[in-house]
Amino acid sequence: MDHPGRVLVIACGALAREITALKRANSWDALEVTCLPPELHMRPERIPASVQAAIREAKGHYEGIFVAYADCGTGGALDAVLKAEGIERLPGAHCYEFYATSASFAALAEAELGTFYLTDFLVRHFDRLVWSGLGLDRHPELEPQYFGHYRRIVYLAQVADAALTQQAEAIARRLGLSFEFKLTGYGELGTSLAGVVRRPAASGDAGALNKGPDSWLN
Repeated sequence: MDHPGRVLVIACGALAREITALKRANSWDALEVTCLPPELHMRPERIPASVQAAIREAKGHYEGIFVAYADCGTGGALDAVLKAEGIERLPGAHCYEFYATSASFAALAEAELGTFYLTDFLVRHFDRLVWSGLGLDRHPELEPQYFGHYRRIVYLAQVADAALTQQAEAIARRLGLSFEFKLTGYGELGTSLAGVVRRPAASGDAGALNKGPDSWLN
């Protein structure tokens, strides 16, 4: 084993800044992170194979492996890969859920189904990943097809940053949507990674898949 006592987190690139901040703030020296391109979110069908390739490359080199993805639009395909590999992941269907926590996100969704969610990462990269990614820079006439069923934007902020909030408000104005701000912090991303550090997710313990951090701390 090349990295005894160390845990590898295979993460979505959209979480790189946040995981790095958590690692630094908590002195998680045993945690190593490798990130896959955030652009995979535009092609979620590619996420399971990409994650599996990273897992197989890392197996045998670390004390444990953890995947910092939610389902992320894979329709259960990622979970099928992780079950076969015996690897755990973050809870929930997407980053909005684990940032807000499941109960809070359910309440937001119930209050308004037509909600478009932003995170710090999406605010910073909205033009590149969303606007250009959907081709709206070339075909702005398609905007109603993509955003016509939305009624509001909820910005789930990881940090209190006035400049990011202003950018998020500008996105809402551009799309003609109402705006709501909610400071979530790191939500279940932080608690999940804390559990991983305290007890490495055993590569090959398929029974622990996706149980969440509380099951690892006992």
